[in-house]
Amino acid sequence: MNYNQLVNIIKERKSFLCVGLDTDPAKIPAGMSILEFNKAIIDATRPYCVAYKPNIAFYECLGKEGWDILEETVEYIGKDHFTIADGKRGDIGNTSNYYAKTFFETYGFDSVTVAPYMGKDSVEPFLQHPGKWAIVLALTSNPGSMDFQMVQAGEERVFEKVLRTVSSWGSVENTMFVVGATRAEMLADIRKIIPQHFLLVPGVGAQGGSLEEVVKYGMTTDCGLLVNASRSILYASSGADFAMAAANEAKTMQQQMAMFL
Repeated sequence: MNYNQLVNIIKERKSFLCVGLDTDPAKIPAGMSILEFNKAIIDATRPYCVAYKPNIAFYECLGKEGWDILEETVEYIGKDHFTIADGKRGDIGNTSNYYAKTFFETYGFDSVTVAPYMGKDSVEPFLQHPGKWAIVLALTSNPGSMDFQMVQAGEERVFEKVLRTVSSWGSVENTMFVVGATRAEMLADIRKIIPQHFLLVPGVGAQGGSLEEVVKYGMTTDCGLLVNASRSILYASSGADFAMAAANEAKTMQQQMAMFL
């Protein structure tokens, strides 16, 4: 899915919601498989979101079965929603090249999250696939982000150097950045560096991030945001009505987003 297609579905659905498919077998209804749960969630939320983000760890820990579930989940999502392989890959160039082939060609994802610590040759292979995206970690909301991301590196902090440098390797049409919603106050500074790039923003919902703050400081003329919610939608109910509860939660977020758009 290219830049214009993504912007168009955001406008059509009046939504910039991404549903995270971090499906925990311990939290889904008894007797239901992960694939059945995923399909029920997708069916329930499809009208209200523009993207889905399976967290690869929840699938690869299951071995071959998990990879099969992942493949079937992506196929079930189809081509009308943007898909994100949340694998946080990044290695030497040749290895990154095969990571890109894995997620873009073998599994058909539109994008993959990428860790930039190893530099240009670890990110660039993800930028060589037309219509595909690298979503690069920039400023995350976990406590450990203070260890490196916020460290001063000359006249700027490390996360700012990542934004400035990585954005020069690609373009607004193949590069996004991860910025945690619990750091929404930092978005104004971030937009000074990358005024038009899309941001993938986790942390709204169960983690307490404010949608209003994210929009206030992060929205662009083309929206420029994909706001992810995982647990608050997946586990809106632990009962038999889990799909209906997920739909209601997604619809509520979509209605809020429609007002901002």
